[in-house]
Amino acid sequence: MAAPSDGQASVTIPKPTTDSIDRFKRVVGADDRASLRPMFGNLAAFANGYMFAGLFGDSVFVRADAETDAALTAAGGGPFAPMPGRPMKGYVMLPAAWATDDERLAGAIATSLEYTMAMPPKPPKARKVKAG
Repeated sequence: MAAPSDGQASVTIPKPTTDSIDRFKRVVGADDRASLRPMFGNLAAFANGYMFAGLFGDSVFVRADAETDAALTAAGGGPFAPMPGRPMKGYVMLPAAWATDDERLAGAIATSLEYTMAMPPKPPKARKVKAG
C-alpha cells in the first residue's frame, strides 16, 4: 500500500463477509490438495505451491488459462487487479453472481485447481540463514 505522502493514492482492500469466507472455505476445503491462507487481506487457496483462487472482498478470483479467462470474461467476469490499473496476469475475477452460486463457484474453483495441478510444482523458497 502506498503512503499518501509519496504522491500516490492509498489502496483500500475490500473485506469479505463471514458468509463469503464460509462458502469459500466449504468449496475449497472439499479437496485435500488445496490449502487456505491469508492473501491481500482476504483468504486464498493454494495448491502445488501456487495460488489458484481467492476472495477479494465478496468477489472470487481464479487462476485461469487463456481459454477459461476468455469464457469467464464473456460471462461477466473481468481482470483481477488488487492494485487499480495493474491486473495480475493469469488470474480472472468470476462473474459477480457466481460468488454466491455454490455449483458455479465449485466448478470454477475445480477447473482452476486442475489447471494449477497440471503446472510443474513451484520450488520452495530457500530459507534465509541468520548471521550470528
